Amino acid sequence: MRNILFTLGLLLASAAGQSQTSKPPACPEVLKTHSLEPLMGGKAVPLCAHAGKTILVVNTASKCGFTPQYEGLEKLHKTYGPRGLVVLGIPANDFGAQEPGSNAQIADFCKVNFGVSFFMADKLDQPIPKTPMFVGFATAASPAKPSYPQWNFHKYLIHPNGQVQSFDSSVEPMSVALTKAIETALPIR
Repeated sequence: MRNILFTLGLLLASAAGQSQTSKPPACPEVLKTHSLEPLMGGKAVPLCAHAGKTILVVNTASKCGFTPQYEGLEKLHKTYGPRGLVVLGIPANDFGAQEPGSNAQIADFCKVNFGVSFFMADKLDQPIPKTPMFVGFATAASPAKPSYPQWNFHKYLIHPNGQVQSFDSSVEPMSVALTKAIETALPIR
């Protein structure tokens, strides 16, 4: 019995030592230097805070034909969040002036109409092609010809290793193409 307790003690001590010495995951280059302000104020969140996770970044709008995709994005968040998916919505008024509202109006719209609980960022104050974060994603997804959003609800899937995949607006959040890519990229199977 004493040997069993001794062995158990060694295993527990070893596990505790490993958790104390384990390093946080390295932040992929594509995430470095970028942070997002929360939609309703608060401290900016560096994208490197999500290092080691799979990140889905979506440019959103409240008055677009693709706006019902909020429902699918919320489902992705709830389904895959526990396995390491982070969904980030970024309101932008780039296409058809379909996001005219203030941050407070956007937050209310998302909560009331779609029950959005995933992170929503502050509305962009400059066009997407001039936003360094989007330039980095578009270039990483397609270095020869950057894949910038052509409309609202364009999706960038960032793998934990920094690989970026681009999905156009017509790709539904719960589509086979996107969910298969997410499942492949998830850090927790």
